[in-house]
Amino acid sequence: MADSRPRWPVAAVVISLLLLGGALLLIGLAVRRFVPITRGLLTGRSETTVTHGVVVERVRAVAQLVTSETTVRDVVVYQNRRLGSTKRSLVVVTGKVMAGIDLDAGTQVDVDEQKRRVRVLLPPAKVIGVEVTQLRTYDERSGLWNPFRPADRDTIYSLARDQLISAAGELGVAAHAEESARRLLGALIHADGYTVEVTFGARADPAIRRETD
Repeated sequence: MADSRPRWPVAAVVISLLLLGGALLLIGLAVRRFVPITRGLLTGRSETTVTHGVVVERVRAVAQLVTSETTVRDVVVYQNRRLGSTKRSLVVVTGKVMAGIDLDAGTQVDVDEQKRRVRVLLPPAKVIGVEVTQLRTYDERSGLWNPFRPADRDTIYSLARDQLISAAGELGVAAHAEESARRLLGALIHADGYTVEVTFGARADPAIRRETD
């Protein structure tokens, strides 16, 4: 039997996303890498056309940029009762939680050239990695007929990992990554004169072209 008490103070959060230099570099790379298609050369008017492939490449770049790593500290209280004998352990866990957007989960892009509008459907941001960096035991009491065994250590580790993920959820790391992706994509594509609609969820509309098209 395992038990969790209310959250202990969470450590300072280190989120590596939306650095001004990174954003400017991304925009610079986009301008140099993607050669725009222009219309109206005979009339003297130039109009940039954003292609499906251009949008997909920018989506990939943004997904990498908004990936965030958060350092979290929490308390795990483990308790197990057997044959009327109870063993308990109080452990402070420190770890790193990485959250981001997994494009392999399904990305859709639709470019409407006439309305100059781009629709992008991305998978919801989620925790994509957890690393337990430290487990420190502050109190451990074995039962008279219920000593600590290797299986108990495995259970404590699993509880610690789950609580790190839960703590990251309370910090809103995934939601922050989504909002950052929405703003960056909007800024990149709006620069070409297109409006952008970015949503997050499962693929539903078969008319929208997939990333792999």
